[in-house]
Amino acid sequence: MRVLIAPDKFAGTLTAVEAAAAIEEGWRRRDPQAEVLVAPMADGGPGFIDVLSAVVDGTLLSVTVRGPLGDDTPATVLLAGETAYVETAQACGLHLVEPKQRRPEDATTYGVGQLIAAAVEAGAKRIILGLGGSGTNDAGAGLLAALGATATGGSLDAGATGLAELTAVDLEPARERMAGIEFVAASDVENPMLGLRGATNIFGTQKGITDERKPAVDGWLTRFAELAGRKTADQKGAGAAGGLGYALLLLGAERISGIDLVADLTGLKEKASRVDLVLSGEGAFDFQSRDGKVIAGVAKVANDAMRPCVVLAGKVQIGSREMRTMGVESAYSLVDAVGEERAFADPHGSLAAVAERVARTWAR
Repeated sequence: MRVLIAPDKFAGTLTAVEAAAAIEEGWRRRDPQAEVLVAPMADGGPGFIDVLSAVVDGTLLSVTVRGPLGDDTPATVLLAGETAYVETAQACGLHLVEPKQRRPEDATTYGVGQLIAAAVEAGAKRIILGLGGSGTNDAGAGLLAALGATATGGSLDAGATGLAELTAVDLEPARERMAGIEFVAASDVENPMLGLRGATNIFGTQKGITDERKPAVDGWLTRFAELAGRKTADQKGAGAAGGLGYALLLLGAERISGIDLVADLTGLKEKASRVDLVLSGEGAFDFQSRDGKVIAGVAKVANDAMRPCVVLAGKVQIGSREMRTMGVESAYSLVDAVGEERAFADPHGSLAAVAERVARTWAR
């Protein structure tokens, strides 16, 4: 039996690399002679550098940057020749702030700009930024401030709150500093930055912005966009990572699919063509999994190779009809199999146990 294991992270419990190891361990308990190929995945969010550093021939540059609420935060940039890979969540991720301490209206992307500056200082001419998992909603104003942009009437590095009274924005210092640098935004979010489908209204809740506050916050981002470039705010992907996509588009960034980028770099298509079964997984297999996330990307690759795709997830919150529309044959839930308490207390053991159960059904 030849098996490809290509999971995303299990948010809050296992990295993609750890999840792949647990699935392989469980599968081999049942099928020790299996030929197993491993390809941990990411879509641009947390785990982006962890996954790419295993397949890209480069070096890791350690940097200390400003976190979303101003604390010093360690981060890394992956350098490969004149190309640098940046995981924006390392500087502005939701996971960097404890739930009770989250202040999304004050959170800044300034640290992402510091990561970009560090990459440029190290000689990078092309910067590929993975967008996802952000705890910020500042339209990327902090990023622009870190690169030299200025404003009057407010502050670009104080989160969305700092945009409330802006009267003018000058992006030219940032553009001049980044002249000759190619930016690539790796994300599968296509939302604009403003309005009902924008960053605040669609993604604000998970960051802690209440429904009552959303109109005010969206208004602050609108004020910033009117001063910095209103048309750009309407482009696809401008709403990614709380508006980080918008800031990068202002700097001339090209948008690409995060999962497609990682799939290409990990050789996912070639590996899928060599196996009998593809296994993927993530923390919650739900309706958001359909929209450019890892499972959707892996399932497409598996289907193109005419191989069945099976999902292992912490929770399965999607029906069989929707599952098959995505190209997923079956899905197994850790919570259903071992209980929620054990699933969170021992995620590695729980995932391995479910993988062993999957092997009983699918191993030849």
